[in-house]
Amino acid sequence: MTPFRAYTPAAYDFPLPEGHRFPYYKYRGVADRLRDLLPVLDTPNLTWTMAGLVHDPHWLRRWRRGEVSARETREFGLPWSAEVVERARRAAGGSLAALHDALKVGWGANLAGGTHHAFADSAQGFCLVNDAAILTRVALRDGLARRVMTVDLDVHQGNGTAALLAGLAGAFTLSVHGERNYPFRKETSSLDIGLGDGTDDAGYLAVMRSQVLPALDAYRPDLLLYLAGVDVLAGDRFGRFALTLAGVRERNRMVLDWARKAGVPVVTMLAGGYNADHALTIEAHASVVLDGLDVF
Repeated sequence: MTPFRAYTPAAYDFPLPEGHRFPYYKYRGVADRLRDLLPVLDTPNLTWTMAGLVHDPHWLRRWRRGEVSARETREFGLPWSAEVVERARRAAGGSLAALHDALKVGWGANLAGGTHHAFADSAQGFCLVNDAAILTRVALRDGLARRVMTVDLDVHQGNGTAALLAGLAGAFTLSVHGERNYPFRKETSSLDIGLGDGTDDAGYLAVMRSQVLPALDAYRPDLLLYLAGVDVLAGDRFGRFALTLAGVRERNRMVLDWARKAGVPVVTMLAGGYNADHALTIEAHASVVLDGLDVF
């Protein structure tokens, strides 16, 4: 029996207008793809107190009550409902549960999360609660780690995470992203690696070898948070890269192999993926868990 398990908020629905671009399907699809390989549990709920470690409590209260403007929901990208707020807490709760698994067995997996566009008092790009920033604060506050590194390989810069953790001792944020893609106003991560449109497997993996792995070696975190976005794939609706599934899996293995060899616990989160090919989106997201089972 595998010592590993994964968490999913797929059971927690929220209302969406017909034809909305949010990729609802992928969360249930990834969970179903993996159920025969390891236990897949419902995500626990993140407490509002925990969310308040990085978010403005008054702002959180407004979201709980639905006291948000049309501009705020437009930037969030989803219509307000009590259910969408609950779902955001559930997604972040899965990352927190995965953190505790990682500290016990070396790796924890959330089949959601990676909500890196959430700021202290602003929801953007489908992101309301910033799980990577919360995990970093919890780990440092509770003495679970002294150096926490977020490796964000979503095609979009982790702007909210960069802003929330800027200047925090013991926190390092690394983002590899499309230089000309959303968000168009970038924040400053500890290390930003902006790549051009059309970046393919060869170019991306060369950057992994020449910059990402050396950065891991140099900072030597004792906790690693890995946002394994698959919107780097060719055919993604919101990405402009041209990676293949094989390239994504090689990228995953580079990060996970580094963590295993260094003895550093790692938490994996799905982040973005919006491919025109829905089956490819599901398989690519599932691949970080398949690769984790191989590596660990």
